[in-house]
Amino acid sequence: MTTCLNTKSALILYQELLNSEYFVDKSAIIENISKRIRTNTKYVCITKPRRFGKTSILNMLGTYFGKAYNSKDIFDKLQISKSKNYRTYLNKYNIIHITLNDLPENGNTYEHYISLIRESLIDDIKECYPQLKDTKFRKLSELLTATEDEFIFMIDEWDYIFSHELYPEHQGDFLEFLRDLLKDRPYVALTYMTGVLPIKKYSTGSALNMFKEYTMLKDPFFEEYFGFTESEVEMLCEKQTALSMDEIRDWYNGYQTKDGSRIYNPRSVICALEDAACQSYWTRTGKMDEVLFFLKYNIAEVRDDVVKMVNNMAVEIDIEDEYTAGQEHPYNREEIYAAMIIYGLLSYNDGQLRIPNKELMLEFHKALKDDDFGYVAELVNNSNEVLNATLNKKGELVASYLHNIHNSELPILKYNDENSLSCVVTLAYLAARNKYRVEREEKSGKGYVDFIFYPKRKTHPGIIIELKADATPETAIAQIKEKEYSEKLRKVNVKKILAVGINYDTREKEHQCIIEEID
Repeated sequence: MTTCLNTKSALILYQELLNSEYFVDKSAIIENISKRIRTNTKYVCITKPRRFGKTSILNMLGTYFGKAYNSKDIFDKLQISKSKNYRTYLNKYNIIHITLNDLPENGNTYEHYISLIRESLIDDIKECYPQLKDTKFRKLSELLTATEDEFIFMIDEWDYIFSHELYPEHQGDFLEFLRDLLKDRPYVALTYMTGVLPIKKYSTGSALNMFKEYTMLKDPFFEEYFGFTESEVEMLCEKQTALSMDEIRDWYNGYQTKDGSRIYNPRSVICALEDAACQSYWTRTGKMDEVLFFLKYNIAEVRDDVVKMVNNMAVEIDIEDEYTAGQEHPYNREEIYAAMIIYGLLSYNDGQLRIPNKELMLEFHKALKDDDFGYVAELVNNSNEVLNATLNKKGELVASYLHNIHNSELPILKYNDENSLSCVVTLAYLAARNKYRVEREEKSGKGYVDFIFYPKRKTHPGIIIELKADATPETAIAQIKEKEYSEKLRKVNVKKILAVGINYDTREKEHQCIIEEID
């Protein structure tokens, strides 16, 4: 835990960000935040998933507002300098910067935790205001009032004890501590607070009901500042040649603002550009089983939905109530999804729930293998056999596997709609994603191919799958050839290509499959 009054910590950390090769200027947010100083909207709480730039924004604000140093040379070069009110608040305020993500070294009780905050603040204030050194105060708020000065509070990781399930019997006390420190105090010019979880609401409201909250579920103003926009990612991509914008978009695109604009996970984008490789980065910064952790609270209610989303289908659902700090573990479908939205594990826009991007799609694939998913897990864990049958051109065996999946206990797989066959195929070939980059309904040749498998190793053949209903697998193969679906695989020097034609006869309730190598 760090408590700082008018120190250079924010300046140092923000300067490091400025020095980075892949810096993105988010300073325009300063104008919106500045408007709230000394108004009835001066309490701002912005909660976003981890690694979405929350601390970077907080350090930038501290660098801009803080009077302990002159940061004009920094911001003269940034977007905020174009604002007519640019200099009004520049380096004008005392900054109290509190980060709450560390525990005290001596003892690990709530009393130790809260005492460290109090004592650190008291020490810093009395050091800066020596006339108060020998005066005793009953409360921290009385000491701050006695300074006859005003402060901007920057509070990071505000929800740490909630997200880490610490001191549960004292979490209400903690909220009261923050309320007493901040609410209706003359010394508060602005409070900017950030974390992952929204503020807990009680039946009578919240101890921190003075805050205006902006979350992953409800944020009409600040969405573009947390995460990278499409244009910002394009700008970063121009700084290198190893990765294309299409590759970055495929892996990390997926969150949306209220107006439909795309938002990218910033950590993953930067790591990919630095390493010149697209892979999972953000998901490695949390618990490895985070997706499964939430789904397991009620797999029976979410299983069908997960199968749909893994097949790139949206799930229609209305979610109004947010998952908040200190809330009990989610137990029904709506609560599970609300929590996963807040943590950035699912995207939600206009009543539609989706898996945001390929990085998280891989985590959902892992989750489906868990035994708690029952028959789905069995299907997924047996999908290696489907791939092997395909590689050995055993069409009848592939058809029998598809038949077994179709006859599973999942309603979504009963061919109730046009996407059901695709769902069956997706589950059947899930293991293939370890060896292939699998794309669905991709433009290739003279049309759109249902599935195309790009091999990760040159020793593996490429695979093209075309689906039909009440036709023949031969018709599917003919379409693959006629429309030149192999063109994209040829362009990446795939020498051997397997064409897979799959048909489902709705009258006979049977699958047919033929596989052949194409020139």
